[in-house]
Amino acid sequence: MTSMFVLTGTAQLSAETLESALSRAYGNNPTLNAQRASVRVTDENVARAKSGYRPQVNASADAGRTWTEFNTPGGGSTTRNLNPRGVGLEINQSIFNGNRTNNGVRQAESSVLGARENLNNNEQNVLFDSAEAYMNVLRDTAILDLQRNNVEVIDEQLRQTRDRFNVGEVTRTDVAQAESRLAASRSQASLAEANLRTSIAQYRQVVGVEPRQLAPGRPLDRLLPRSVNSALNVAFAEHPAIKAALHGVDVAEIQVRIEQGALAPQLGVNGNVAQRYDNQTTGDRTLSASVVAQLVVPIYDGGQAYASTRQAKETVSQRRLEADSIRDQVRAAVISSWGQLEAARAQISAAQAQVDAAETALNGVREEARVGQRTTLDVLNAQQELLNARVNLITAQRDRVVGSYLVVQSMGRLNSRALGLAVNHYSPKIHYDQVKDLWGGFTTPDGR
Repeated sequence: MTSMFVLTGTAQLSAETLESALSRAYGNNPTLNAQRASVRVTDENVARAKSGYRPQVNASADAGRTWTEFNTPGGGSTTRNLNPRGVGLEINQSIFNGNRTNNGVRQAESSVLGARENLNNNEQNVLFDSAEAYMNVLRDTAILDLQRNNVEVIDEQLRQTRDRFNVGEVTRTDVAQAESRLAASRSQASLAEANLRTSIAQYRQVVGVEPRQLAPGRPLDRLLPRSVNSALNVAFAEHPAIKAALHGVDVAEIQVRIEQGALAPQLGVNGNVAQRYDNQTTGDRTLSASVVAQLVVPIYDGGQAYASTRQAKETVSQRRLEADSIRDQVRAAVISSWGQLEAARAQISAAQAQVDAAETALNGVREEARVGQRTTLDVLNAQQELLNARVNLITAQRDRVVGSYLVVQSMGRLNSRALGLAVNHYSPKIHYDQVKDLWGGFTTPDGR
């Protein structure tokens, strides 16, 4: 019963557990870390939007040389050389722009919330992929052990058949059947080894390290609801993909108000101070300053603002339809994963019964073969049936664990906190609070 030991046996103290593998993936997976960086990028849109509340300050300086020649009626001429130069400071402050700045800030904040939900969804996908890769390695390792053991058993069966053939108890056909089955078992062992290598590569991709001494995986039953309807209610309320889609609707609705704001009056204040030298005559100096309030009332822009507003409204409709589509996808995922989990549970019981019956049958066929009531082919077939039953049991055990993670993922609850992973939980709010009100600076909060 190698398969039962591999998937449900007692773990060694030094073995990698499913929880520790998920913790590694949480901290090291490049896809997840890239998504975190994407959220930090989105955070900066809030600071950019808030810049509309603040003054725009520009300094200027100029220097040059002018040459002027004056001709008098008497034929004389006079020349004047000047070196005009000056410095200036200009400040522009928007007072009212149709609430476009205020709406822009709200839109940026909604985008941040949507990006966080996309991050949560990405975290779910990475954790599920890691759990699946972990269980695939366990499954394929157990199957490879079974296939290698089967090669040894059939090789011994072939040796015994040849001995019996040499003493005339069986025919050459029995030997050929055993040889054929041995070749097939070696082929299956090679295939199982290739499958294991593929699973190991996938594990390395998502977890970040090579699998070493993996402990048995356990189903995530503590996070499973009692019924599929309960799972659906949780998914509709908590799934990050649905939440991200709803934030996308908010972003689109705010964009409508931003476009409409282009038709509102624009009020601003301009302050200017300038110091000029050699502007009119050599050595002169002029200081000027002004404060001007300016009101601009748009009347007609050729229809651009109207078209942009209509376009934004159509985008709102598109985002709402996309949210409905995502909700339907989540519903389908919950129902499908729940069905797969129920099927895996039933398959474990059936596969265990199949293994027990196949073991009994194989022992009986072997005893009958010793007294000549069964052929070599009967023994080989019974051995193959037992092998198939054990493979089915291993696969069902793997599907049971993966199915439980799939249900939790489809509900939107497969995250590091719900799983109780021993990690430093990433909080996107920390970076957001660090940058949302910054007035300047090129250095990122992490020092880059």
